[in-house]
Amino acid sequence: MNIQQLYEFCLSKKGVTEHFPFDEDTLVFKVGGKMFCLTSLQEWEKGTPSLNLKCDPDKALELRAEYEGVNPGYHMSKVHWNTVDFNKDVSDKMMLELINDSYDLVFKSLTKKLQIEINNIN
Repeated sequence: MNIQQLYEFCLSKKGVTEHFPFDEDTLVFKVGGKMFCLTSLQEWEKGTPSLNLKCDPDKALELRAEYEGVNPGYHMSKVHWNTVDFNKDVSDKMMLELINDSYDLVFKSLTKKLQIEINNIN
């Protein structure tokens, strides 16, 4: 997966917007105004990309035990976020599943009203 594929995949999800709220390097994808995926553009350029993704706390621990490329969230809540490295033992297919899980977790945390509004987006 490259940065363009990540970008297109995240933006293909309903209600997703992109932001640079912290600096010019950290690309953040949000749904309903809440973050579900963060990545450093400089790390992509260096060839060491990773994503910060929201995760169920129990599943986060399981993933960290199973994959070398899954670690507690860098600069995030270590309970609810993982940093997932590309170019290690996490396949692109698994990376897409983890992005989907993160999106779903955040989407489900939104108000019902906001969920309905997002689902009605063409």
